[in-house]
Amino acid sequence: MLKQAYNILFLILLTAGNLWCANTNQPIGGRSAGMGNASVTLNDFWSVHNNQAGLAGINVAAVGLYYENRFLVQELSLKAAAFVLPTKSGTFGINFNSFGYVNYNEMKVGLAYGKKFGNIFSAGVQLDYLRTHIAEDYGNKDAFTFEIGIRTELTKQLTIAAHVFNPIRVKIQSETDDRVPAILKLGISYSLSDKLLLSLETEKDSDFKPLIRGGFEYKIVDMATVRIGYSTLPSTSGSDNFSIASAYSFGFGLKLRKFVIDLSSSWHQTLGWSPMVSFIYNFK
Repeated sequence: MLKQAYNILFLILLTAGNLWCANTNQPIGGRSAGMGNASVTLNDFWSVHNNQAGLAGINVAAVGLYYENRFLVQELSLKAAAFVLPTKSGTFGINFNSFGYVNYNEMKVGLAYGKKFGNIFSAGVQLDYLRTHIAEDYGNKDAFTFEIGIRTELTKQLTIAAHVFNPIRVKIQSETDDRVPAILKLGISYSLSDKLLLSLETEKDSDFKPLIRGGFEYKIVDMATVRIGYSTLPSTSGSDNFSIASAYSFGFGLKLRKFVIDLSSSWHQTLGWSPMVSFIYNFK
């Protein structure tokens, strides 16, 4: 009985969130989570998932873990792990993430590569393996696709970037022509100073209306950073009530020698809190 109640709650929240996690391609990382999930212009460790062009700015091998407890419901948790390795010919990375629970879950495994071309332009690509599991008689559905990204530092302060996931809209159910959605992100960020960064982006999912993400981070000292963000949520029809169709976020980052810890949380008026945490270990 309790198991059935969890299943019903999962479906209600999934519907209320408008399939917020489309094939586990939700932005990853405690840093961007604190900035409303504005991630496409960043060139940090989690570029291995968010925009592989940002890998070109990584010069230290590192490994990282991420966990998000969406709306404080374990069945809606998002987990991720990644490893990046810079080389003379570019930066390579591998990442894994999983969303859901035993009766329904989505998994994604990606092999990424990013490289800088000249002083201001970088590009990246990733090959993806996707699996969706539904209990009972549905079983597993597998698919292969790819994603590509670009990033341009027009000045020392201004950066623009773009990323597209699954541009071919690969099929996951041939009998009903069900397809994994294509997702396009465009973003811009501006450094007002060495301590303050503003970031804004828009995302268009082929199944939803466009959404907006934005936020800023302020470096208090070299080892500590605070962040605030805002984002609208995926919708098929849109909403004029932004208190319902949006979420607010905040976060805190701490650098301790080889470790980077980012704690964040978002708040939705109806569904509540979603805490996130990520850990990164740099090998140098």
